[in-house]
Amino acid sequence: MASPDPNRVLRYLPFGVGILGSSLLLLNRLSTPTLTASQARSDVVGIILSAVLILTGLLWQRVQPVPPDRVVLQGEEGFELRQELPDAIKTELAWASHLLLTNTVTRSVVIYYEGQVLMRRGILGPKAEVSPGSIVQRVLQTGKAVYLVNLALYPGRVEFDYLPPNSQGVICQPMGRGVMILAANAPRSYTKQDERWIEGLADKVGNTLDTPWPHPKQH
Repeated sequence: MASPDPNRVLRYLPFGVGILGSSLLLLNRLSTPTLTASQARSDVVGIILSAVLILTGLLWQRVQPVPPDRVVLQGEEGFELRQELPDAIKTELAWASHLLLTNTVTRSVVIYYEGQVLMRRGILGPKAEVSPGSIVQRVLQTGKAVYLVNLALYPGRVEFDYLPPNSQGVICQPMGRGVMILAANAPRSYTKQDERWIEGLADKVGNTLDTPWPHPKQH
């Protein structure tokens, strides 16, 4: 279920105050037998303020975000790094994955590079190996990211059997000669700013991985 909006009362406050103020102004006008010039000016100011408050309240209702449905991803939390990697590569992957898990809605990270899984972190899926399906293959071939905003709606979700089975949203971000695969615990939860930030982080890690280093042999 969606979590309740903690600011709900605050969002309705300008709307309620505006209606209350305009009602009191109308009542005061009806109960005044003789209208003075100063009262007329006060009424005009009061009407303007009430209208602004009502408009503010209406606008706040329109921009109210709809909280996404969050779930607890199925799987054990863990951190797996390919042991043959140089220490510098391990450090960069650990740094990048920590930023993703603590600053975005990402709950599971898989780094797939040149046919090998270099890292898994967060909530681990049931499979340690990645068999790239059509979506990941397209990302590797085109160098363009794919964001599946609600994984349950895509028939191609079956290819992500190495992610937690109830992953809600998935980003496949190209990363040099590999791909960064991120799973979230809520649909439609990555913002455009998140996507741009993930793209920049993937470019940084991909550039490091593409620099010549003794690659581990594939088993």
